[in-house]
Amino acid sequence: MEKLWERLSRLPEVPQGNPGAAVLVPLYEDGAGEVRVVIIKRPDHMSTHAGQLAFPGGFIAPNDRDPTAAALREAEEELGIIPAQVEVLGVLPTVVASRDSLMVAAVVGRLSPPVLLRPSPAEVAAVLEPPLAIFFEEDRWRTQDFGGHLLWFIELGEEILWGASAAMMRHLLAAAGSTA
Repeated sequence: MEKLWERLSRLPEVPQGNPGAAVLVPLYEDGAGEVRVVIIKRPDHMSTHAGQLAFPGGFIAPNDRDPTAAALREAEEELGIIPAQVEVLGVLPTVVASRDSLMVAAVVGRLSPPVLLRPSPAEVAAVLEPPLAIFFEEDRWRTQDFGGHLLWFIELGEEILWGASAAMMRHLLAAAGSTA
């Protein structure tokens, strides 16, 4: 597990500037020694990405100093994650949310225990906390051509992580190597 944290600590620093939106990719060690990733299901009433799995995040507000501030603010609003509880490890390559052509910065953060999530019912329909190790199982992943763009998909129980969030996960896996 220490190799995982060491590899992720080599991620590039979060750049200044405004890509448009930012998400937090929250990771933590559970009591059994597994690394888990926090993923939310967006409520069906949301104006964008309704009912989809995603990482907590959203648009970068004018008062956010950088993508990290936006990702931490959104994670606190959506899940009650206290910014001081997050060790920012770095940023993954920027992903384009193709439906919106929106550039999204994915900030990777290690949550310090205890991890107490308090989802906002207005912004979160469900919280998933799968072990990171399942994402390394290549036979679980599928791809599909979508208008000339290759989209990744992975089933998480009865839900599917796909699109920009799945692309972010693939970037995380590449950065982490095979040490999960």
